[in-house]
Amino acid sequence: MIDQTTGLNLVPHAVEATKSADHIILKSRHPLDAVVENTGVWLHKWAHEAPDRVFLAERSGDGWRELTYAQVLAAVRGIASSLAARGMGPDTPIVIMSGNSVDHALLSLGAQYAGVPTSPLAEQYSLITEAHGRLIYVLDKIKPAMAFVDDAARYATAIGLPNLDGVEIVASQTDGALRDVTAFSDLLKGDASVDVDAVHAKVTPDTLAKILFTSGSSSDPKGVLTTQKMMCVNQAQMASVLPFLKERPPVINDWLPWNHVFGGSHNVNMMLAHGGTFYIDDGKPTKKGFARTVENIMSRPGTLAFNVPVGFAMLAAEMDTNTELRKAYMSDLDMLFYAGASLPQDVWTSLERAAMQERGRLPLMISSWGMTETAPATVMLHEPIGRSGVIGVPLPGTEIKLLPDDEMRCELRVKGHNIMKSYYGDPVKTAEAFDDDGFLITGDAVKFVDVNDVDRGLVFDGRVSEDFKLLTGTWVQAGKLRLDALDVLQGLVQDVVICGHDRDQIGLLIFPRPTQVHGDNSSNGAVIDAQLHAQIDERLRALASTSSGSAKRISRAIILSEAPSLKDHEITDKGSLNVRKIITRRADLIERLYDNEDPALIRI
Repeated sequence: MIDQTTGLNLVPHAVEATKSADHIILKSRHPLDAVVENTGVWLHKWAHEAPDRVFLAERSGDGWRELTYAQVLAAVRGIASSLAARGMGPDTPIVIMSGNSVDHALLSLGAQYAGVPTSPLAEQYSLITEAHGRLIYVLDKIKPAMAFVDDAARYATAIGLPNLDGVEIVASQTDGALRDVTAFSDLLKGDASVDVDAVHAKVTPDTLAKILFTSGSSSDPKGVLTTQKMMCVNQAQMASVLPFLKERPPVINDWLPWNHVFGGSHNVNMMLAHGGTFYIDDGKPTKKGFARTVENIMSRPGTLAFNVPVGFAMLAAEMDTNTELRKAYMSDLDMLFYAGASLPQDVWTSLERAAMQERGRLPLMISSWGMTETAPATVMLHEPIGRSGVIGVPLPGTEIKLLPDDEMRCELRVKGHNIMKSYYGDPVKTAEAFDDDGFLITGDAVKFVDVNDVDRGLVFDGRVSEDFKLLTGTWVQAGKLRLDALDVLQGLVQDVVICGHDRDQIGLLIFPRPTQVHGDNSSNGAVIDAQLHAQIDERLRALASTSSGSAKRISRAIILSEAPSLKDHEITDKGSLNVRKIITRRADLIERLYDNEDPALIRI
């Protein structure tokens, strides 16, 4: 069906709902596309059908290093034979310690081709000494046979850890190495003694492809066992409802980190599955990296755009004045996809305006819901909706269980071939992850856009696991309340933590934007700033005026002078807050939050 708003071939939402006494089951009415056996099938297909099309590219000096599908297949087969010659297989994982690069992608695909699992890690685990604890935890957990970095000198401290003694280190750049290092180019040479076709023939849908570690926001990171089937099914699920992806090869210019399932599995595999082109953006949506992102987009714009809300906000603001960027970004854009958090409606509107100014019609603007454990897409918006915040409907081949409460807020549980079967080496956590019917317990909450029309989709409504009771026994939906607070305090704060377990009122710990703090007026970890206090007081009072009952009313707040600490695990590698760790580490500030005489307290 050609949608009149976007001009794209789209499949409308069509949901089957079955209700019982205590839960609701949702399924898509659409059939699932054919599923390939493994990622090598896609690579062979496009190397045969479009051998000269660019698949992977990264910045090199003033230009781009570009590899075609034929070149990538040759490199992948060389790497696969080198790994097989070393006797590597399902039980000899490779840990990838550096960020996105063409060599990173080649090693990952070569390992998948040979049936060797990889475990890509956040590069800050290796580059920031204070984060080495997380790196050591993973190394001790999976005991890799090989470790890869892009630059041996830059990662010298990390690859020198005793936990990597006896592990083969492979590096793209070997100059300045402080220990024996294998050049990545040596892996590319391959090993003629290996029958690489026979090696690849052993790779089945159940072959382990990746061990992806969760962000560890509430405990130590868990290793999600990601199979070939999970990744291949997930691409078929999305292709089933986004048929335009099959009609012309997509192109993306993307920075999202590959140690996360969104960037490394969702986006990389979407390009591979559809014969697309992946330009690696070496910028980021930060003050330091944004100019590079703009430069990269101007050089190699895409047909699809994936980002987190803060990234889209920066691009929308820049396009208000940078007409050349707006032209490059919007002229050929089919789809704009946000994830990680809700996109502020004003940013959504600004992006719509930029698209209309440049091309006279809108791209498909959508979001999705997923986790590392779900490969990731499980619930997805696949028709125009005209507003932010909706995560969509179940994808074909998935089954959604909703457990509603009295307010029709529902706990979300999921089942399907894209869902993991277990965590690495953790049978206890695995058992805890599933209910008696085999559904993954996500800990997330959703609501219907319209309870009388399930095809309208679902809205994310916070984390059930973050909820707590006040002293009165009233439940506080902390995840939802946090989103409300962030919305009303936008521009003033970086993040907030909802407090109040076993208290009589809800309180707020605030991490302010540094630019909003006037002078150095800290008091034992809290900020005393009359101007900022007044602004926060005014906005929280406005929020309180719309609240009904103590479970939805924030009555006190304290502004924290110390940013979340990576060293003390208050912040995960995704940038999200580890709420449990913050509340534990800053217990004294929680007490001050409920001390009515404390000068740092903002009483609402």
